[in-house]
Amino acid sequence: MAKNSKWQDEYWLLLMQLYLQNPIGIKPMYSKAMVDLSMELHIAPNVLFNKMCQIANLETPRIEHFWEVYGQNPRKLKRAVNLLREMWGFNNALEFYNGVETNESFEKDFRPVADTTPLTPVMLTLILDLYFRLTPITMVVETPEVQELAKDMKVKPQDVVEAMATFQHCDPYLNRKDVVRDDLVQACQQIWRRYGNANPEDLASFAEQLKEYFKH
Repeated sequence: MAKNSKWQDEYWLLLMQLYLQNPIGIKPMYSKAMVDLSMELHIAPNVLFNKMCQIANLETPRIEHFWEVYGQNPRKLKRAVNLLREMWGFNNALEFYNGVETNESFEKDFRPVADTTPLTPVMLTLILDLYFRLTPITMVVETPEVQELAKDMKVKPQDVVEAMATFQHCDPYLNRKDVVRDDLVQACQQIWRRYGNANPEDLASFAEQLKEYFKH
């Protein structure tokens, strides 16, 4: 048994509530609130973003109905959303789904890659973007860009440096063979396979979107 991740009508209420949060309007795809809702519903952020665009444009009669009922009445919308969340799992959703397998995909990108590190695949993506902007000699805790990225992600500069050292082992131009942290090797290899050989400009554009997640 797997948790149903298909779009359901009542999800419009949760998305509309997010849309109406100040500043009212479409939220960035990877804003913290959008990702949190994605994790709750097990629906990818890009899908929720497209649905939110539909709300903004009132694209369907169903959306128009929800807007007429709740658009000008945030307190009524809040009550409906609270009731909806209480009903999930008979007011105990976490225990209700305890032990039930869920088909996760994007969710893993926002969770630490190991118990021994705070770094997530999303953070490693931002670190890889910075990696391509620096030279090996500047991949140290004293470098301002390293310190700034660590501050934005709320991790230690040393965490960023250790990830960069691991990426150097993935980099065919460097071919490093010295010892690195075992808990980062596989995750960094996966991120390198995703983006390491792609257009750096595409990675930079994606990284800018991901940075929205840490602006809270």
